[in-house]
Amino acid sequence: MSIPAPPPLAPITGHRGAKGHAPENTIAGLRKAVALGARWIEFDVKLTADNELVLFHDDTLNRTTDGKGRVKRMTLLEIRKLDAGRWFSSDFTGEPVPTLAEAMDYLAANGIGANVEVKACPGRETETGAATAQALAGRWFGGPIPILISSFSADSLAAARHAAPQIPRGFLTLRFFRDWATRMRELECATFHVLDRRLTETRVRAVREAGYRVLAFTVNDPARARELLSWGVESIVTDYPDRISAVVR
Repeated sequence: MSIPAPPPLAPITGHRGAKGHAPENTIAGLRKAVALGARWIEFDVKLTADNELVLFHDDTLNRTTDGKGRVKRMTLLEIRKLDAGRWFSSDFTGEPVPTLAEAMDYLAANGIGANVEVKACPGRETETGAATAQALAGRWFGGPIPILISSFSADSLAAARHAAPQIPRGFLTLRFFRDWATRMRELECATFHVLDRRLTETRVRAVREAGYRVLAFTVNDPARARELLSWGVESIVTDYPDRISAVVR
């Protein structure tokens, strides 16, 4: 199976929506990112106890909702009763945890690319990767917007490849490890998503010369974004799309 061609990226990708301006991984956050000009948005996906896909980053509910406990032990109905906005600001009181379907429908309606990060709860890496890929392939892939599945987990990416090999994949890493090229080939990934401070011009050039596209996260400084883009980084993942937009005009 050949590596699926990477989708057309945008210079700015909103991180968990527009994390600096609105509660992360919510429809309000997606809406804010779009209002600030982001044409691609990254968000995190997990499985609930009853195997429903929801937008959520942490393994526990404590930080970003008024609930407590582990996501993987809560049903969708239980999670939907929680407030996922008030922790950020009273302006967002009552904002729910959205499902993957709700997020994708919103992005599709607005023509926004989706960088769907599989952020599996521990022990659920394979099933979350497979479920995410199956859901995207069954309803949204091949539609009006580009889609990319990304993850830090090799198991999640391998499961996504098996479930829907046609959907492009991106490998996320917090470090620039020595055998990155081997891992990219093994998982048949198209994009390499690297923590900002691990990138140098030489490293970006090496990845690009190997035929992969580079995304940098999480970059909120316009000067750093300008430097990364000048090296050939194709998308800046940022909490503040408005700050970075001046750099790419």
